[in-house]
Amino acid sequence: MTVFESFTELQRIVDADPAIVATARERRDIFKSALLTAVDVHTVWGSGSLARSTQLQPVHDVDLVVEFDPGEHPEWGQPGDSAEQAIERCRDLVTEMLSVNRGTKAQLVRQVNTADRNRAAKCFIDDPGDKNAFTVDVMPALRLDNGILIPSKRNRRWDTANPRFLIDEVAAHQSEWPLFRPLVRLLKYWSRQHEDQTGRVKSLVMEVLALECLEEASNRPTALKDFFERAAVHSLYIEDPAKLCGLIQPDLDTAGLRRALEDAADAAAQAVKAVADNDQPAARKHWQSLFGPAFPLVLPAGTESDPGPRPIRDSPQG
Repeated sequence: MTVFESFTELQRIVDADPAIVATARERRDIFKSALLTAVDVHTVWGSGSLARSTQLQPVHDVDLVVEFDPGEHPEWGQPGDSAEQAIERCRDLVTEMLSVNRGTKAQLVRQVNTADRNRAAKCFIDDPGDKNAFTVDVMPALRLDNGILIPSKRNRRWDTANPRFLIDEVAAHQSEWPLFRPLVRLLKYWSRQHEDQTGRVKSLVMEVLALECLEEASNRPTALKDFFERAAVHSLYIEDPAKLCGLIQPDLDTAGLRRALEDAADAAAQAVKAVADNDQPAARKHWQSLFGPAFPLVLPAGTESDPGPRPIRDSPQG
């Protein structure tokens, strides 16, 4: 098995199952169709990794933004209790329209939690006791010229945000280079494999770091090597790309992440050199030190060797 074949297999493992993505889309669309019928709702749209097509396997959640008509809620957007009131309005709409007991549009949602939620109502489609339960986060918003206002219940205020900015940026990068989204998923997967060194790194941190450090190359190994080399000397001051919300993860262990990036840059450089030296086994071992046992060293049972890199066909994920 060549390095190219191993990356193809790793990508297959990392990418979400198309059937699961289809189910997530279907559930998202049920929410959207129902909520759009409310008299005070202006529009509903998806955000988060599913909307950006950068989510990993498995898919456990969907994020929705519900833009309300400000004429119906003139007190919203002001400091005070209106942030909590908006989240509770989302809870009431979901319960009325989509609860398993008495939903008027569909019987889908088992429970809606808002007590410990700062910005959105968390809607459980599966058993809330299941740690892998599928959920839909429904976040209220008010439209602004440069984005949206979103509630912060803990701070009793509304904040400016622009989730569409990142959605559009990722789409633009993908249109210019078909490997962009697949490699973002691999980088998020890499981060998960090194949490003992980095601590928890939010997936959004890795996505924004990819926007700033991942550049077009002819293949995955070269692109990843170049990314790790650039990211290792990045400030790691990772802000909201729309420049509205400040740091994405204030508690990020930047020292731990930098060490992991430096180690990855070294391993990736050795892996690329090993291929140049026609030492495929050594290259695969270096890549496996980055991605763990999911990066195969041998062919999966029942498969045949591939003569070289395969065409890039990134299946729709969001």
